[in-house]
Amino acid sequence: QRRSLAPSQLAKRKAGDEDEEEEEEDWQPPTSRKRQKAAGEAESTECYRSPFRKPLAQLTNRPQCLDSRQHEAFIRSILSKPFKVPIPNYKGPLGLRSLGVKRAGLRGPLHDPFEEGALVLYEPPVLSAHDQLKIDKDKVPVHVVVDPVLSRVLRPHQREGVKFLWDCVTSRRIPGSHGCIMADEMGLGKTLQCITLMWTLLRQSPECKPEIEKAMVVSPSSLVRNWYNEVEKWLGGRIQPLAIDGGSKEEIDRKLVGFMNQRGLRVPSPILIISYETFRLHAEVLQKGSVGLVICDEGHRLKNSENQTYQALNRLNTPRRVLISGTPIQNDLLEYFSLVHFVNSGILGTAQEFKRHFEMPILKGRDADASEAERHKGEERLKELISIVNRCLIRRTSDILSKYLPVKIEQVVCCRLTPLQTELYKNFLKQAKPVEELKEGKISVSSLSSITSLKKLCNHPALIYDKCVEEEEGFMGTLGLFPSGYSTKSVEPQLSGKMLVLDYILAVTKSTSNDKVVLVSNYTQTLDLFEKLCRNRRYLYVRLDGTMSIKKRAKIVERFNSPSSPEFIFMLSSKAGGCGLNLIGANRLVMFDPDWNPANDEQAMARVWRDGQKKMCFIYRLLSTGTIEEKIFQRQTHKKALSSCVVDEEQDVERHFSLGELKELFTLNETTTSDTHDKIKCCRCVNGHQLRPPPDGSDCTSDVSQWHHCADRRGLQDSVLKAAWDAAVTFTFHHHSHEEQRGIP
Repeated sequence: QRRSLAPSQLAKRKAGDEDEEEEEEDWQPPTSRKRQKAAGEAESTECYRSPFRKPLAQLTNRPQCLDSRQHEAFIRSILSKPFKVPIPNYKGPLGLRSLGVKRAGLRGPLHDPFEEGALVLYEPPVLSAHDQLKIDKDKVPVHVVVDPVLSRVLRPHQREGVKFLWDCVTSRRIPGSHGCIMADEMGLGKTLQCITLMWTLLRQSPECKPEIEKAMVVSPSSLVRNWYNEVEKWLGGRIQPLAIDGGSKEEIDRKLVGFMNQRGLRVPSPILIISYETFRLHAEVLQKGSVGLVICDEGHRLKNSENQTYQALNRLNTPRRVLISGTPIQNDLLEYFSLVHFVNSGILGTAQEFKRHFEMPILKGRDADASEAERHKGEERLKELISIVNRCLIRRTSDILSKYLPVKIEQVVCCRLTPLQTELYKNFLKQAKPVEELKEGKISVSSLSSITSLKKLCNHPALIYDKCVEEEEGFMGTLGLFPSGYSTKSVEPQLSGKMLVLDYILAVTKSTSNDKVVLVSNYTQTLDLFEKLCRNRRYLYVRLDGTMSIKKRAKIVERFNSPSSPEFIFMLSSKAGGCGLNLIGANRLVMFDPDWNPANDEQAMARVWRDGQKKMCFIYRLLSTGTIEEKIFQRQTHKKALSSCVVDEEQDVERHFSLGELKELFTLNETTTSDTHDKIKCCRCVNGHQLRPPPDGSDCTSDVSQWHHCADRRGLQDSVLKAAWDAAVTFTFHHHSHEEQRGIP
């Protein structure tokens, strides 16, 4: 029977209870007169009990158990304890709530947004008291906070990058678009930023549930194991990624099917790491389901929208796309369009619209021969392009690293040709006549062959010795120029200007310090010459090229970076391992020959100046003076100037070279100390000596953005290069040096 809890009723009930207690105290059982008389004679012989009171049971400390099962059950009830959440400092209601039952009340963020140093990616709007009463408690948005395990190690520019990435993939920067380009230069921690993004999306969202179920990382084959190690390093076993770097077709298909069939809030292996080649071969399996996020490392491989890898990735069922590339512009703006179109389709229109509206006006305006009207129009279209792309592209230069890393000095070293190289070079230009093959600036197949021959000749005459023996076009009658008894079985550094300088650099480094050296070349034949030189000088070395398996690459890199490893030299093929490797065990790098694509050289040269480097770094870029190598380097400068304008937004990049001048590939300038230095119109130098400020007192913008120091032997600060100067060096200039940023005069 229910009772009212009103105060008046409680008072009445309390008064009635007191009257009943008084009645019970005064109550006596009815007795006859005879019994009353007998009671007077024996007052305490009988005990009367109320019929409303039950007799008290005898107290005992021993449980009344009839059998062993009851006894065991009783003991278990004593020993059992209520469940406690095993989380330090957990302040939620424990109570008697069962596991798996949804907790009542307001939802909360996964991590404390008010903790010191917390990185908050999303902050819900503040609700008024009235709105809090009306809103559904199951739909209240919560803070999105980066896991403190990661936010504690993120540098300021990386925290900014993670926030930018999260805003882009959640469509908060461009409504309806979920992609972005991470275009930070090499060494700024793009991998860590993307791992932070993946981990956050896999665990939380403003809706208090994971934003995505699965993520995929597509990278060059040499970086698959590196990605796996980085995830393990930063997340410490909190997640188990699936890395596919080999196996039979059936085995790979089985793994991919298992990955795509995973469902639910807690997927066992939510991250797939796969190479571009493997992805292309097994794209059909991955296209059958959906993936929450895809990250394309070294994304400049997608610069051609017509190749199979680009098209296969574009057919993936995923709106969230992140493209990582330290060099988004390599050759032309149309490749840049392909990258932007991949992550956010349609924001720049079609390829034809982009070419007509942006590419042609910008390129015409960048030409040194452009009219004032063309330059003005090009600048306007450039600003328009930048304003659109900057909404989905983040770019920070390596200048940031100068706060955290040691000084880096990058030096372009011009090396004179030896007499043998000079004669072979002039004979080739006379016989092959490659200039006549050039028609309207387009290079034919024979011209491409001529370029390769001249590049190899600049490296070492041994690389074209077989052509001289067979008397191929351009090398007829040249065998007699070689020394008598010459053989390619042994390397002879004195026959090549660059090889002679390299021999000096290695010898001085080995004898005066404990530094290690990375040697980079575009040709495996040149790496063969390096090996012969190392065996002659008894230098310990390791070599990484396209013939090495992926698993073995990771092992030799780890061994070389160990301070206790005895290897002095790491030989690297720029085509096979120039991207993504960390070779911080060395602090000197020699770029032996230039590539047409500046991105390849930039990637290769960034291997040593990275996080974890403790020593001052020296980068030597060797060029043969007055040859096609200087022309290639000049072409790189033109492309990098275009990249600076579009990506880095540098408006004062000098128009150093006319496109017409860049067509003069097949010439040999024997009188100059540096053809490139002559062309940049450097006003800091008089008679080869550097002056500061310029002699006329004016601003010299032509060399501020690209060249910091020019020097002859007396102005050279590097003791290693001083030893090689008298042998073959004609001129050096520092290129993108970070000395001045660190306060070094």
